[in-house]
Amino acid sequence: MGMVMGKQLPHLFAVSFYEESHYLLTKDKKEGQNTSRPEDQGTFFVLQLQHLITGSWLRLPSYSSSGFPVNNCLLAKTMLSIRNLRHGITALSPTVLLSLIVNNEYHCTEIFRHHIRVSSSQRPVCEFMNSSLTNLYMPIVVFGMWDGLNRQMHSLSTPGRAILVQARDPAKLSMEIEKAIDDHRFNDAWKLFEQHSHMEGLPRKSIVNKLLASFAESFDVCWLEKAHGLVEQAIVESKQKLLEKEPLIYLSFSLAKCGLSIPASTIIRRLIEMELYPPVTAWSAIVGHMSQTAPGAYLAAELILEIGYLFQDGRVDPRKKSNAPLIAMKPNTTSVNIALAGCLLFGKTRKAEQLLDMMPHISIKVNATLLITVAHIYERNGRREELKKLKRHVDEAYSLSDIQFRQFYTCLLTCHLKFGDLESASNMVLKMLQKAKEARNSLAAATLLIRDKSKSSTGQFSQESLNLRYGLEKNRSTGVCMISYEEFSKDRNFLKLEAEAKELLGSLLGKLQNQVELITTDHGVLLPTEKIYVKLVKAYLESGKTKDLVAFLIKAEKEDSPASNDDSVLVHVINACISLGWLDQAHDLLDEMRLAGVTTSSSVYASLLKSYCKASRAGEAASLLRDARRAGFQLDSSCYNALIESRVLQNDTHGALNLFKEAKDAKIHRASHQQFEMLVKGCSEGGEAGLMTKLLREIEDGQTLDSGVHVWNNVIHFFCRKKLMQDAERALKKMRSLGHAPNAQTFHSMVTGYAAVGGKYVEVTELWGEMKALAATTSMNFDQELLDSVLYTFVRGGFFVRAIEVVDMMEKENMFIDKYKYRTLFLKYHKTLHKGKAPKFQTEAQLRKREAALSFKKWVGLQ
Repeated sequence: MGMVMGKQLPHLFAVSFYEESHYLLTKDKKEGQNTSRPEDQGTFFVLQLQHLITGSWLRLPSYSSSGFPVNNCLLAKTMLSIRNLRHGITALSPTVLLSLIVNNEYHCTEIFRHHIRVSSSQRPVCEFMNSSLTNLYMPIVVFGMWDGLNRQMHSLSTPGRAILVQARDPAKLSMEIEKAIDDHRFNDAWKLFEQHSHMEGLPRKSIVNKLLASFAESFDVCWLEKAHGLVEQAIVESKQKLLEKEPLIYLSFSLAKCGLSIPASTIIRRLIEMELYPPVTAWSAIVGHMSQTAPGAYLAAELILEIGYLFQDGRVDPRKKSNAPLIAMKPNTTSVNIALAGCLLFGKTRKAEQLLDMMPHISIKVNATLLITVAHIYERNGRREELKKLKRHVDEAYSLSDIQFRQFYTCLLTCHLKFGDLESASNMVLKMLQKAKEARNSLAAATLLIRDKSKSSTGQFSQESLNLRYGLEKNRSTGVCMISYEEFSKDRNFLKLEAEAKELLGSLLGKLQNQVELITTDHGVLLPTEKIYVKLVKAYLESGKTKDLVAFLIKAEKEDSPASNDDSVLVHVINACISLGWLDQAHDLLDEMRLAGVTTSSSVYASLLKSYCKASRAGEAASLLRDARRAGFQLDSSCYNALIESRVLQNDTHGALNLFKEAKDAKIHRASHQQFEMLVKGCSEGGEAGLMTKLLREIEDGQTLDSGVHVWNNVIHFFCRKKLMQDAERALKKMRSLGHAPNAQTFHSMVTGYAAVGGKYVEVTELWGEMKALAATTSMNFDQELLDSVLYTFVRGGFFVRAIEVVDMMEKENMFIDKYKYRTLFLKYHKTLHKGKAPKFQTEAQLRKREAALSFKKWVGLQ
């Protein structure tokens, strides 16, 4: 028997198919086995061979000087004969042949063979080696035959040849991986890494971290995902010690920059689990990139809540030196502000309010920027009393800019409108106009103008000026900026990431600035925009407060001094009402104007009169005509034509004749109001984006404001925060009795209140039933924050049947679900649930609960 030995061939064994051929077949016949069919014999052959290979049939000593194995290796030497088989062929599966070669940790295998073919395709072994064997995930290389390494693979099918297979050397593989990484041959590096993993497990620590850093530096989504998978593999295999902090932070940073928020947050969570605490200067930049998308913003808030929980109420002693790495991870003002701004941009305002509740417990310092962000959150959630308390701090703050003042007062004004407090909103607008008028008429206006030369002419901060407040460069990119790992690793204090976090915060705040529409500034003086007039007018008209509306608009016009009677706010409002068909409201406004002593042009009367005629309301048209005559207005020919046509349609020929004579005697000009009519028509068609057009759009949106809902939501929220759930239930009952339908914010307060009390899972289940009924019968939508709070409560309490229902609803609406959070929650409270065998006797309800729990466990990835 020829043998091929080398430096890397420490073990060698041979299996001959020419010796002891009747061992198994004779044994079968003695035991009464039916071996008449070749395929049965082949199957039994495979089973016995596989058993012999994996069994401990023979233990040989270590190598002797002659080259025979003498160490403690397991060797299965099977002498099988094939001459009693019908065709002289034994069918071997690829699994068995591969097990024969490498299963027992041998580094070198030599097989003498006759005609061995693969059972599935009846191909020669050489073809099998070229295809199936080499494609399996096993670290083997076919070197050649016993009589020469240079023979072709097809010669293996001839009798008397041998197949020699050798495993790769792990040390050499590690060197090749490292070289491939240095040459940026990531495909080769990954293949070599997989070979090493299958043969010896994960490579040494330095190679693992070098692979992670290189893949992260590529900023390629494919390699970033593979790097994240490698981290998860190391944790699953309990080899966390192979992972270092800096490469993981860099990987998370790269993932977040490329928009992969979920794996980026997972890396940060893994670092905390391994007690490799990332400093806040590093992870705040990661949170900043995550907050550019809706799921990422939600995850960023969750991440800060989880990290902040570690520091609540002085749990970490800062005096202990061992706590220094943990203290460095504590959230700061910048990181919290980033998360809050991200939540505001994507409508996750109740999650943002949870962050606000956490801030005093971890001693977050509130600066001017954070103050305005808090105001936005209070406004979105309808916390008017909190906004009023915040006003004193805003007025006393010396470092606030014009845009920040503008944002705060916009929030306060919007909150007044939400609560239907039109008086407070109107007074705010009038005070702005008065101060603006004083500023225009005083010498201080000139001084203020010189002082504010550096600012834009409208008083709005540009993105450049906003960035300068954070010490940033002009137009510095917030996109994918290549930071090499070498540069990253040298920055021990993560100063570059800290600067990038501040830049990202500036970008988020700039986007919030663009949402401010109600108030503008002129050289530091606040001024109302047309948008606030539109909202106020709509609110007054919907509440039927015509007299108050006229009084407000008259005062506003005195302060603002309109250019002409036809261009006043009141005239635009009346024409908007006429265009909408609200003729009675328009007539009431004209009457209130006349009683208040405010004069207007005849064009307003003409427009309303024609509308009455078109609507065939002759009585109202006649009354308006008398009012116009008393006011001293002379209507044009088009008005008389409309009146005459209306009388003719009503068969009032006598009245039509009288109107014709009146127009003839008065020598009415035919087109005296043509220009005005063209203006009204253009505004109605949206040709000019003036106040009238904006008012029309606002009213036609059809979104009516139910201020009572906001009032009762505040009451319920107060009781839930104080854990007075019986009072909250009574308030909810009263809210329904008054005809105010609860919305997502109402249910969210109730659910979180029950969760804070603890053990109120039945009550949450009842709320969930009501929510499902509302979703089925009305157009009410339940957002991610509400459903997430319900899901958290059900999982915490072990109500997995209901939890699956919530998951189905969220997935149906394509809502993001933080599976990592729920996997952690399941392991914390239900780790041993349904681990054993199912009991033999179960009720239908018990079976359903078990199936739901197992289904949820599978959904979070624990099965």
